[in-house]
Amino acid sequence: MFKGEVVSIQIAGAAGEPMQEVAEAQAVEGHGLQGDRYFGRTGTFSGKEGPGREVTLIELEAIESLKVEGGVEFGLRESRRNIVTRGVPLNHLVGREFLVGAVRLRGVRLCEPCSHLQKLTGKPVLPGLVHRGGLRAQIVGAGVIRVGDLVIGADQQ
Repeated sequence: MFKGEVVSIQIAGAAGEPMQEVAEAQAVEGHGLQGDRYFGRTGTFSGKEGPGREVTLIELEAIESLKVEGGVEFGLRESRRNIVTRGVPLNHLVGREFLVGAVRLRGVRLCEPCSHLQKLTGKPVLPGLVHRGGLRAQIVGAGVIRVGDLVIGADQQ
């Protein structure tokens, strides 16, 4: 059981563009967050098959640990993830449904860091984000996600 929250929401209009922070985003089943590169199928990895491209999440605690443990200053937008959470054990949500506000998501797989992320940020983030790079999720119940929304397991509602 857990109870976390949405700290930040980011979208980018196209591959490689800087992430822009927004107060809310419309989550659409089978597509992603409106306005994001993966919603429009223009993301770097849009050509890959599977449901794990709709929305990505990362724990604020993982971002903060980069500075504490590795001395790497890493901003929320630099993570290239759509939703930054606090108090949510994302690794444990692979294969499980959970709620972000009124939106129902299903964890698909871990979002391990890659050389593409390191290249875009120009920072040595790979070692510090291994197994802490976030979660790829599928939208199974559409709606609006807002900063400050509660994040809980679907079985906790």
